[in-house]
Amino acid sequence: MQILDAHLHLWDPAVLDYGWLSGDLDRAFGPRELERALAAMSDDRAFIFMQADAHPDQALAEVDWVASLPLPVRGIIAFAALERGDAIAEHLTALAARSGVVGVRRLLQGEAPGFALTAGFLRGAELAATHGLVFDACVRGARQLRDVAALADALPALSIVLDHLGKPSVGSAEEPGAPSAGGWSQAMSDLAQRPNVVCKVSGLPGESDGASAAAQFEPFLDVALEAFGAERLLYASDWPASFPGDTVAGYGAWERIVREWIASRGIDADAVLRTNAERVYGLDTV
Repeated sequence: MQILDAHLHLWDPAVLDYGWLSGDLDRAFGPRELERALAAMSDDRAFIFMQADAHPDQALAEVDWVASLPLPVRGIIAFAALERGDAIAEHLTALAARSGVVGVRRLLQGEAPGFALTAGFLRGAELAATHGLVFDACVRGARQLRDVAALADALPALSIVLDHLGKPSVGSAEEPGAPSAGGWSQAMSDLAQRPNVVCKVSGLPGESDGASAAAQFEPFLDVALEAFGAERLLYASDWPASFPGDTVAGYGAWERIVREWIASRGIDADAVLRTNAERVYGLDTV
């Protein structure tokens, strides 16, 4: 089986500037580091690169750097400051002209409620849609999930991918979180009513408070499945961001959890692991 990992980060502080890097992640993660993480994986795989929040002025340079790497990157999601409205038009045009760019992201998780609904952001997102670019929404919790729903309502022509199931608090293996806490499960169900939104099965290890296990994550995966259906779920690793301190073993551990969950729920594995992402991001099928 070929797997399309729909959310892979790569960065190199010797090439670009990343003001947020710290701790175990404050070093290069490129082809050599990825090769080590994939050493125990047997399936053929390709990747969609997700922008890693380099300095905003380096957004185009980040795209060009990733495109130069000897990796099977089938799509690139680039940074775009959509809140700039019409002022972002030239940047979006430049992105759309670069081979492989399929979408844009502006991190929302650290912004105030309503940020994605300002006039400037809505205009920037509208311009992205006119270029055929998908918008990846990285938010945290029920309140911001409701903002994504409002964004989807305002711009039905914009294809939106929810990153990391909206980053619910999954607790730890010893004290698992509850999907109903904070209204997350209801917000997911409400968001899924918008046909222009799909969801990435990713990021949960990064929201864990300690040692993680399949039983800790499965209730959250089940909420996503019930809300979106298997045809609107995309597998992704969020490597290495979801695995600080365990970037080699973490990749394989998360994929095994997802694949075992897929098998136990009778889900079409090829759809979640590859073809849904190809459809959503407009990639040629292989």
